[in-house]
Amino acid sequence: MRTAFLLNGIPVETETRPTETLLDWLRTHRGLTGTKEGCNEGDCGACTVVVTDRERGARALNACILFLPQLHGKAVRTVEGLGDDGAPHPAQQAMVDHHGSQCGFCTPGFVAAMAAAHAEERSDHADALAGNLCRCTGYAPILRAAKAIETAPRPAWVAGDRAALDTHRSFFLGEISSGGEAAQPPRGADSPPDPACVLPETSDQLATWYAAHPDATLIGGATDVGLWVTKELRDLGPVAFLHRCRDLQEIEVGEREIRIGAAVTLDRVRALMAEYHPSFAELLRRYGSAQVRAAATLGGNIANGSPIGDSPPPLIALGATLHLRHGATRRSLPLEDFFLDYGRQDRAPGEFVEAVSFPRRPDRLRVWKVSKRFDQDISAVCGAFDLAVEDGRIAAARIAFGGMAATPKRARAVETALLGQPLTPEGVAAADAAWTEDFRPISDMRASADYRLNVARNLLQRYALDHAGRATSVLEVRP
Repeated sequence: MRTAFLLNGIPVETETRPTETLLDWLRTHRGLTGTKEGCNEGDCGACTVVVTDRERGARALNACILFLPQLHGKAVRTVEGLGDDGAPHPAQQAMVDHHGSQCGFCTPGFVAAMAAAHAEERSDHADALAGNLCRCTGYAPILRAAKAIETAPRPAWVAGDRAALDTHRSFFLGEISSGGEAAQPPRGADSPPDPACVLPETSDQLATWYAAHPDATLIGGATDVGLWVTKELRDLGPVAFLHRCRDLQEIEVGEREIRIGAAVTLDRVRALMAEYHPSFAELLRRYGSAQVRAAATLGGNIANGSPIGDSPPPLIALGATLHLRHGATRRSLPLEDFFLDYGRQDRAPGEFVEAVSFPRRPDRLRVWKVSKRFDQDISAVCGAFDLAVEDGRIAAARIAFGGMAATPKRARAVETALLGQPLTPEGVAAADAAWTEDFRPISDMRASADYRLNVARNLLQRYALDHAGRATSVLEVRP
C-alpha cells in the first residue's frame, strides 16, 4: 500500500506491505542506520524516533513496532534529522558535554527521546527516558544531559514539521474512499483500493468494513499487535488502522459520566485521570514507557483481554461500562462481564470496542501495581479499590484485580464481607477469609500464589491506612 509522510523534513511517498515496520524500512530502504534494532518489541528504546502530527505535536515512538501506514500524514525525525543546518541538536551536544554516550548503541534512541521531550517542554526526565535502556549503566550523565537542555531553544523543525503538514495537507492527508467504506492512503490514479488494508476516517466507515471482514485485525497503537509480526512473524491478513478515526479519539466529560473513545491513547488517559482519579494516573505513569503510552490505546488494552492488563482493574472498580459496535448495532455491558475466560471475551466477529464510560463522582479510587521493577514491568498484582463510607461504616465497595485470575476480576466475596465494617485495618481484616472465595491465583515467574494472596490482603489494609491519613509509601529514590 502507498503511504505518504515527511521524513526529516522531506516529503516521502512509498509503496510497502501494510505491516512493514518503520525500523526495517528506514534501515533497509533509506540507509538511515542510526536508528537501532535492540529488543524489537518496544522495550529498549534503541529504535526511538520523533513523530509529529498536526493535532498533538512531537512525541517519541518506537520504530520497531510502528507500521508504516500509521505514519500516513505525519512527520518523522530520525537521529540523523534532529539538528538544524548542520549543527547538532541540543540533546546531541549535551550528550557529548556530559559524557552521556558510552558504547553508543543506545545513544541514538536516547537522543531521539530527549529531543521529543525537549519539543514537548517536559522536565520529568526520568519518566520521559524510562523507555530507553542503557547497556552501559550510564543513566546519571544522560539525565544530567537531559536536564541541561531544558531551556535550550527548540530547533526550527519542531514548528516547521507541523507547518509543512498544514502546507501539504492536500498531498499528505488526501482522503480517498474505498468504495465508500473506508479511507485509504493515496494510490495511483488507475489503482483500485486495497480491501486488505484500510485507514477509516470514522467509526461508521470502520463498522461497515469490519462487518464485511470479520476476520480482519484492528490496529490501534500496535504496541501489542506489533509483536505478533516482529516476534511471531504472523501474517495478519486484512488490517484496519484506527488512528484516523477521530470520533474514536474523543473524550467526553459530562456532569454524570466520563466517556473515553477506544482509540484514545494512554498518555491522554493519564492526563485526564490526573484531574479526576490521580491514583489511576499514577498507575499509568508505570504503564510501559513514554513511547508506549503515546501509541497504545485504551480500547486495545481492554480488547486484548490480558489478565494482567493494567487499565481494566481501575475501570472495573469505577463501575465502567463497555460500549461495543457491530455494523449499525450497538450494545453495552459492564466491563467486568466482557472478560469470559483466559483469551476469551464477549465480542462477536466483526464487533469492536467503541468506547468505555464510567460514572463521574468524588474520587475514592486507589490503585496499586506490584511488580519487580518500577518502570516497564508487567504486574504481578494490580489492585483497584473504590469504597464508600457512611456513618463510619463501609456502605459500598468495588474491588478489582489483575494478575489474580485468568481475567481481570472483581473481588465480590470480599466486597460483601466488607459491608458494614469500619474502614480501618481491623475492620477490613474481617474480609480475610473471603479472599480465597474470589481468587485462586497461580504461581509463575512473577510471583507465587501465596504471595499474590498476601499482597491482595495487604493492599486492602493499605487502602484503610490511606483512608485514615496514615503514610503508606516509602520514599521513592530515583536517579
